[in-house]
Amino acid sequence: MKTDKVLFAAAVTAMVAVSISFFLNFLTHGSVANAAEIKVLSAVALRPVLSELSGEFERSTGHKLMFGYDTAGAVKNRIQRGESADLAITTAPQVEELVKQGNIAADGRVIVAKVGVGVAVRSGAAKPDLGSVEAFKRSMLAAKSVIYADPAGGGAAGIHFAQVLERLGIAADMKPKSKLIKSLNTAELVAKGEGELGVTQISLIVGAPGVELAGALPAELQHYTVFSAGVVANAKEGEAARALIKFLSGPTAAHVIKAKGMEPGTP
Repeated sequence: MKTDKVLFAAAVTAMVAVSISFFLNFLTHGSVANAAEIKVLSAVALRPVLSELSGEFERSTGHKLMFGYDTAGAVKNRIQRGESADLAITTAPQVEELVKQGNIAADGRVIVAKVGVGVAVRSGAAKPDLGSVEAFKRSMLAAKSVIYADPAGGGAAGIHFAQVLERLGIAADMKPKSKLIKSLNTAELVAKGEGELGVTQISLIVGAPGVELAGALPAELQHYTVFSAGVVANAKEGEAARALIKFLSGPTAAHVIKAKGMEPGTP
């Protein structure tokens, strides 16, 4: 009798083990089967946010994210040329233009964040006075060098800063000491000491190694860029891209967006 009980218990244990193995195998293969590799083309201003959020999204969904970063204008151009992508994040007007052209799906697009323009200095360096329009003007003229994105490259901050210099009547004075870059590393170059000041979107300064935010542009000179996300019309992973959009408009993303110097979902 005792032997029969032992054999019965062993049989039950074996059946449970097989059931658990089958269940785990089902979950694993189901997860792999449903997992998608989502290609995202995004304006570089969102890189700090997306870099921090990507791990949480991947863990919670099983999807994998691949990012391509560029200036906002370049992202629009790449989508217009038909570059393979599932999700595009660029300025709200550009997303609307791409929707009208049939390059981005009309439904499901959302405003992810908005961000202003700020001035970066090397960590520990003296911060310029940006408290008023006149103070800002004096600080720009007093700077030995200023780095910002070449407006011709389509970067929103570079375009705006060039317009500010024209508006203040100091564009000619600033030209000899302005370093226009086509790369996306304004803050990084300031950190390396290649320029005294760097003008770029605040999200690219906050938390960047080796630099500090000296301050935002004065309210009268400030410009906020609104960024929207939309599913690319020829997306291979449209459903997964929509899941990412939902995640980016949720509370977890909002917390990170704020921490990076941006405002979530505000037109």
